[in-house]
Amino acid sequence: MTIIDPRFSAHNTHIESAARFAELDPQLRQLKKQRYIYEPDLLQQLPTKTPGIYTLGGGRQIGKTTLLKQWMAQLLAQKSPPENIVFLSGEIIDDQHTLLHLLQTQLASMPANHLHYVLLDEVTYIRDWDKAIKYAADAGWLENTILILTGSDLVLMQEARMRFPGRRGKAAQVNFHLYPLSFHEAVKLIRGEKFAAALNQPTAQDIEILFQEFNQYLLHGGYLTAINDIALHGHILESTLTTYSDWIRGDVLKRGKQEHYLREILGAIIKRYNSQITWNALASDLSIDHPKTVADYIALLESMDAVFVQAALLENKLTAAPKKARKLMFTDPFIFHAIRAWINPVKNPYENQIKKALADSELCSKLVEACATTLYRRFYPTYYIKAEGEVDIAYVDKNRFYPIEIKWPNQLRPQDLKQIRKYPNGKILTKLSQSGSTEGIKTEPLPLALFHLDGIG
Repeated sequence: MTIIDPRFSAHNTHIESAARFAELDPQLRQLKKQRYIYEPDLLQQLPTKTPGIYTLGGGRQIGKTTLLKQWMAQLLAQKSPPENIVFLSGEIIDDQHTLLHLLQTQLASMPANHLHYVLLDEVTYIRDWDKAIKYAADAGWLENTILILTGSDLVLMQEARMRFPGRRGKAAQVNFHLYPLSFHEAVKLIRGEKFAAALNQPTAQDIEILFQEFNQYLLHGGYLTAINDIALHGHILESTLTTYSDWIRGDVLKRGKQEHYLREILGAIIKRYNSQITWNALASDLSIDHPKTVADYIALLESMDAVFVQAALLENKLTAAPKKARKLMFTDPFIFHAIRAWINPVKNPYENQIKKALADSELCSKLVEACATTLYRRFYPTYYIKAEGEVDIAYVDKNRFYPIEIKWPNQLRPQDLKQIRKYPNGKILTKLSQSGSTEGIKTEPLPLALFHLDGIG
């Protein structure tokens, strides 16, 4: 009989009653209360038959734990024996010794000669966790086990993966990354499959609706909690914003960083949002003495999937230009709003800060450009071009780069197109409702282009 450590019993109610798992589990129970319930495509990609060590990365508050619970429910629906599945939370496991003992106890109590599923959530909370996993693999404990490790620190996960050569299993894909909903996914969830399919050949009314949804996306950024806040309450709750900013602050402090430095750096990112900047120039505006300290904080925020650093493109090598300035942005509009509400607190931030940001044409343009950039970077290596002029996005696909200019104001001015005009495969994404061309460059409604990033329909 499978023995569940009492500390994890709340997450393993399937042992008590597989039929009532969705009713008893805390994440699935909360999920049922939401207006919009989403099952990511990633759910169908997770392993069910091939033993190995798998990783699931992604930022805070995007639903990694809920995804694991949905996967457990899927396994139970496929008649996997409940006693072969166990969920462990790394948040209450101190170190590799505790983890190793826990794994040994759990695996020994699970039925032999059956495939075991061990879900270890937020593994990066556990000190030296990789040593325990390596030992368990070398000892042969995991030969008949699908072990899924999740974590919010992407760099730490990547480094640890390199320590398991030959121990990951035989599956073609062993590493997974969960993002907030893309614009495509958000539209499909909110407007339905039929509307999404109609966007293959959209009418003028379809485009108008798509623009409305993009304006909403600039508010919620694909975060399901924020989407459901708007659906249920008409606004994003202050508690939702606070939850995210608290996680960012807590995770940074846990890694030995200083809160006042963090606040300064986040404030500087907002002040110089999506503008070219060097670490030296950024440090000169702050109380931080050394540019390396700034770079370290940015790298940490990057590893947490909170910040994206957009480098300039070396066009002849299709790689980042190391000596050119970078652009800093948050990886999602919702993160921008949550961090801004913490850095510059106001009463009723949804009305007095978030909606006003979208009404400010200059700030809104920066949010739109950053939103487009970070959606592209999910699918392609993504840079910007800085030469005689600037191009907002240059993504690389099949050894070729594709330049894209974002023009959110209604008017397209020829002087703004000086650089992109040089590229025959350039494109302008606009606020206009119809595709066309200007100065010989193809134009397309920006929301339509972002919707089709995930594939047609």
